Amino acid sequence: MTLIKSISGIRGTIGGLQAENLTPPDVVKFTTAYARLIAQRNPGKKLTIVVGRDARISGEMVAGLVESTLLACGADVINTGLCTTPGTEMAVITHKADGGIIVTASHNPRQWNALKLLNADGEFLSDAEGKRVLAMSGEEGYEYPTVDGIGHVLSREPFNERHIEQVLALPLVDAEAVRARRYKVVVDAVNSVGGIVMPELLRSLGCEVVELNCEPTGEFAHNPEPLPENLTAISEVIRREKADLGIVVDPDVDRLAFVCEDGSMFGEEYTLVAVADYILSKHPRGNTVSNLSSSRALRDVTERHGGRYCAAAVGEVNVVTKMKETGAVIGGEGNGGVIYPELHYGRDALVGTALFLTWLSHRGMTVTQLRATYPSYYASKNKIELTPAIDVDKVLREIKERYANENVNDIDGIKIDFPENWVHLRKSNTEPIIRVYTEAKSMAEADALAQRFIGEIKTICNI
Repeated sequence: MTLIKSISGIRGTIGGLQAENLTPPDVVKFTTAYARLIAQRNPGKKLTIVVGRDARISGEMVAGLVESTLLACGADVINTGLCTTPGTEMAVITHKADGGIIVTASHNPRQWNALKLLNADGEFLSDAEGKRVLAMSGEEGYEYPTVDGIGHVLSREPFNERHIEQVLALPLVDAEAVRARRYKVVVDAVNSVGGIVMPELLRSLGCEVVELNCEPTGEFAHNPEPLPENLTAISEVIRREKADLGIVVDPDVDRLAFVCEDGSMFGEEYTLVAVADYILSKHPRGNTVSNLSSSRALRDVTERHGGRYCAAAVGEVNVVTKMKETGAVIGGEGNGGVIYPELHYGRDALVGTALFLTWLSHRGMTVTQLRATYPSYYASKNKIELTPAIDVDKVLREIKERYANENVNDIDGIKIDFPENWVHLRKSNTEPIIRVYTEAKSMAEADALAQRFIGEIKTICNI
């Protein structure tokens, strides 16, 4: 069992020993530290914090602990209940709150949960702020307010409908064009909060919706990460229903993957590419950003529109920082995360879906035809479970030395850009693994490159 503390929040498995897992005392400790940080940023102010959660089984318990701890720290709470990660972010912005906590472990399996910590802009805490929370969580002697100083629950209201309205109000979301196409869409929401919000969004856009795993029970019907090997069921339903496309989201609805009308994968790497193509068609010479593990296809599409592409370290906060630095009109991550700053600086499957369907409608194509307009790259995403025998720092150092004559980027692990392909090796922010991502012009080449580097890592570690 594991407790992981990183820029992606405080993430761990439920139950077990305190400080080694995400136990009730750990939830209280980290929530208290977060409340103290926000209070320091707002001296003398009565704080308001938004709390939302996905549908995983431990969500109600953990969210209850979070809410009670915030009240005990003197903060008022707006509880949005079952709410997506982007919805909770938008609730912080809309309510002009001082911060927010999202109770979700994103794509991790059912035994995991996490606290994602937001600032007053509805964005994740910076690396420095996150480290400050971790430091304060280990401090003793914090004096909680007396009974007259405890906070109040200001409201318990869903925010999902309001989030949908905000997405549909965007100037580049052409709802009428989408409605005119009358798409038939299969949605796989892996039995989490996406089962509430995604069908509602699509019906608002005039789509006929076939629901798959849309009951928010928290009992994930398959591995919740939206990768091809986990999506065989939706492919079969799309073909059987003669649907126009399939849409898959992760448990907290910040990642988005499309499936073509023939049941083949559009590719989660190409979610951002397609949406960026649309945005850049309206903002020629606009800049884009994705992380180091994302496809070269975004760079190609950006340059085709006369813009400039930049890469950031993995992690939403890093991508957002680089987007702000470069004035990017669109950005995100190759895991299906679309960040559209016109709405907010957060990965958002709702805005990604609305923009994608608008582009598909304007192009008058099938999903497979649209996919064929983009450069063909193939990604192989592998991982190595961490063990005591694996010294990640040693692995990365030795790989860097071996390939010193190549184009090496070390801002986040090690990425080696070869002329025809690339490999990115890094320790995960969310799981106890080393990620081994490769991309090439054929799947066989990408897989072979990945196995080559997995072999090198095992040799370095003598395993």
